[in-house]
Amino acid sequence: MEFKINTKAELESFITTNWNEINKFLDEEMGELPCPIYSSVDIRESKTKFAPVDMNIYPAGFNNLCQLDLNASAAQFKNTLKEIKPTPSKIALIPESHTKNLFYLDHLAYLQVTLRDAGFEVLLVSLDENLFGDQEELTLVSQSKFELSILKGFVDTDGILKAPGHVFDLGLLNNDQSDPLNVDWKSCKTPIEPTPLIGWYRRDKNEHFNYYSDVVRSFSEKYSINPDLLMAKFKAIDGVDFSTKEGLENIAQSIDELKVGLPESAKVFVKASQGTYGMGISVVSSGKEIMEMNRKNRDKMNIGKNKIKFTSVVIQEGVDSILKYDDMAAEVAIYLVGGKPVGGFVRANSQKDSQENLNSRGMVFKKYCISEIKENNDFQAKEAVYSIVSRLSTMAGALEIKNVMAEGK
Repeated sequence: MEFKINTKAELESFITTNWNEINKFLDEEMGELPCPIYSSVDIRESKTKFAPVDMNIYPAGFNNLCQLDLNASAAQFKNTLKEIKPTPSKIALIPESHTKNLFYLDHLAYLQVTLRDAGFEVLLVSLDENLFGDQEELTLVSQSKFELSILKGFVDTDGILKAPGHVFDLGLLNNDQSDPLNVDWKSCKTPIEPTPLIGWYRRDKNEHFNYYSDVVRSFSEKYSINPDLLMAKFKAIDGVDFSTKEGLENIAQSIDELKVGLPESAKVFVKASQGTYGMGISVVSSGKEIMEMNRKNRDKMNIGKNKIKFTSVVIQEGVDSILKYDDMAAEVAIYLVGGKPVGGFVRANSQKDSQENLNSRGMVFKKYCISEIKENNDFQAKEAVYSIVSRLSTMAGALEIKNVMAEGK
């Protein structure tokens, strides 16, 4: 099939030249979908393409955004949350249960302040009873010495989200539920956003990348773009057990099949389909490496965060990043509110090269500050493309949500 846009340079030129038209089209498309209130998208840029490699519906990391981007986030939260009827005034921010992760506590502090700057009353409320014992409130101190109070929350018999002395209009979920919370969400009448039905106990990366492939192909067909410029090649493998080696032959075969047509030096990412926090990822050069994987590495691929058992994987083309920060391999993470990009950061790693998983030990963060780029009229081609790719990936996430909500009816 012939395309009008066949190279990365042509893609950059097209997006910057047609910026308003493209975003208007995406606004219309996303307006028909249950777009997550917030999301983050990790994007790799190589010499030949831009590709999202992860998309989070319950993002952490707001502490890595610059102040201008946090201001933009507050403005967009205000616009997005006002669309909920009735408009909420008191919000319960529902966090993860790993209270000893001090950087995550920094994230909660920044997110809470950002929501308050948007004009809402926001309290941290956990629905994990195991955190509290006989207490009704926890006081924690973050990495940057912010003091956080987390209230013990519950859903009452009428389905209303409460904490002692508080009734909430909205629950903003920041718990990915790789370990499901003990809550009957379907009986909860207080709106919870994003929907708790799309947590990692149910969500599947293979499904996300299938939706992303559909979104990109539709977008590319409209504008005559070679879709390979906007995504990494991938294959989905189910029925995997790294502890017993079940399914490893299928993974190995798929790796070798995926590498056909790629440069000989290309790496392939093997990702647990329900993985998060950079866990459950192996980077290999051939299927043989999977077959010869030692027990220690198989254990890493077997169990993830909160002891979730991995039973399926996505085999994904490794996108060789051309980005550098202080001579370290790097990638970009873009943050969105209501499907609109509001900020981002650069993740760099001194212990990994440009073909490896950068979301791992050795990583550091650099504030990217999209708002400063806009303020200084320094909106370069790649920043525009990152924005569009993040919107396309979030649209795929919205399709995931639409599907799971339809299943729940």
